[in-house]
Amino acid sequence: MTTAEMLISNKITRRTNKTSLRAAALIAGIGLLIMVIAAPYAELYAYLQLVVPGNAAETVQNILANTPLFVSVIFGYLITFLCDVLVAWALYVYLKPVDEDLSLLTAWFRLIYTVIALVALLNLVTVLGFVNASDTLTGTQLDQFYVQIMLSLNAFKSHWNFGLLFFGIHLGLLGYLVFRSNYIPRILGILLLIAGLGYSLNTLRPFLFPTLNLDFAQYTFYGELIFMLWLLIKGSRMKELGEEKVK
Repeated sequence: MTTAEMLISNKITRRTNKTSLRAAALIAGIGLLIMVIAAPYAELYAYLQLVVPGNAAETVQNILANTPLFVSVIFGYLITFLCDVLVAWALYVYLKPVDEDLSLLTAWFRLIYTVIALVALLNLVTVLGFVNASDTLTGTQLDQFYVQIMLSLNAFKSHWNFGLLFFGIHLGLLGYLVFRSNYIPRILGILLLIAGLGYSLNTLRPFLFPTLNLDFAQYTFYGELIFMLWLLIKGSRMKELGEEKVK
């Protein structure tokens, strides 16, 4: 291959990579945006409308009276976790020019978290099945049924919280990759590292700080939102940023 042909080939490769990076940023941004809508709806609105901590009877009555709302909770979480798979792939593509192996490892940590979260979600599906069959139960059976419902709800939360440890590691590695890149602002990498630390501390809090009642992620998750906005507004327009920004 002549020098001229090699130059043309390199230009085509860079242009292809640049276009694919732009598409990956857009896909990741849209996936994160869907999650920002679906997750708060399921976690902070619908779930709290139905589940009364420590009161199984009222929780069951709420679910029976609002079964479609409980089903929407399940689908809200499901959409969120499926978007995690999409985002893991898109961010792998987007950060592959920085370090392909580390980007792949970063994606795998998010996928591990997603698998754990999906398995945890099966507990809510189990609850729905139990509640639909509750009409035939009486007396002692009903008491045992209430206990099983609360056990399943608590299992969903505890399993999901355990998975967030892997999500925190994912964000930490993602922040490191962003910090090392030459086409994403370094401040975003720092914010993602802080967000990852918050999720990890939440999972480890019962072991490290058993008497501390503090949700670390509540104060550190903003880095994810800012990164999402950057992907949608700036990252998806990499074509206008110039080829020199991407190696």
